Amino acid sequence: MMLAGDSGGTKTILAVYADRANVPENPAHEAHFKSADYQSFEVIVQEFLDQTGVKPQAACFGVAGPVKDGHSKITNLPWNIDAGKIEQACGIPKVSLINDLKAIAVSVPHLNKASLFTLNPGEPDARGNRAVIAPGTGLGIAYLVWADTRYRAFASEGGHTAFSPRDTQEIKLLEFLTRRYGHVSFERVCSGSQLPNIYDYFLENKIFTEPAWLKEKLDAAADKTPVIVETALEHKADICEATLDVFVRVLGTIIGNMAVTLLPTGGVYLGGGIPPRILKRLARPDFFSRITDKGRFCSLCANMPVHVILDPQAALHGAAWYGFEKESPS
Repeated sequence: MMLAGDSGGTKTILAVYADRANVPENPAHEAHFKSADYQSFEVIVQEFLDQTGVKPQAACFGVAGPVKDGHSKITNLPWNIDAGKIEQACGIPKVSLINDLKAIAVSVPHLNKASLFTLNPGEPDARGNRAVIAPGTGLGIAYLVWADTRYRAFASEGGHTAFSPRDTQEIKLLEFLTRRYGHVSFERVCSGSQLPNIYDYFLENKIFTEPAWLKEKLDAAADKTPVIVETALEHKADICEATLDVFVRVLGTIIGNMAVTLLPTGGVYLGGGIPPRILKRLARPDFFSRITDKGRFCSLCANMPVHVILDPQAALHGAAWYGFEKESPS
């Protein structure tokens, strides 16, 4: 049996699969945990094993941080995850750690049409590179390269590249965030945990006013991002619409940058929790115009297929497939 996991800054999902044919539809057991409620990842794994009584022969976990030699320091949690410690503490013979974006990337070749929403069909190359860009709690970026008979996935920390503004407003936003953070990565603007930075910029510079009802709602919210996004989509407050506008355009810039960096002629796949919620907003012209805003390489970017991953458990399924492939490569 294979224990698979997707552990992010917000939630952790664990599932057990009897064999690779059961992925993704039929896990033997599955459970969800709020990551911040636990002092360590090992505690979550042990609680899951105690609850289910399963004794997996192997495990693979997609984790939200860079992985090196079976160890990962999680970017948005005070966790240090070590594969060897999990093996010893939880009694699992073989444990693999991969970056959570690599896990999503592993799932991409397995996705069917129902799991994707196509924003731009482009001109896909059947064996071309593929890029995965996921604004979730953080901003993750991974890619796939065709090797021999199948795609192989690779992780990156591209979400931490320096934010590059494309208009006067974004230049002022960069100045605002530089005073706040020093180094300003794309993640500081284009991720679920950091989207309120854009809102704060508009508010503190008095570019938009904040309705009293909205302030009350945000003050009461544990997470401001869903409130801002939903208010924007419902056209209830100009400050929220402007915040989402900046978020979407910056996401387009990131995709354009990755298009010329990775040459993903096989397609760009948007993961994370936000893109599926804002499909109509992504369909507006300003998003795609940012992707193609690459001068002489405009046509190259315009030909890149762009899809949104609708499967909310793509990282979990990717971790399971990776685990099975590692145990029985084919």
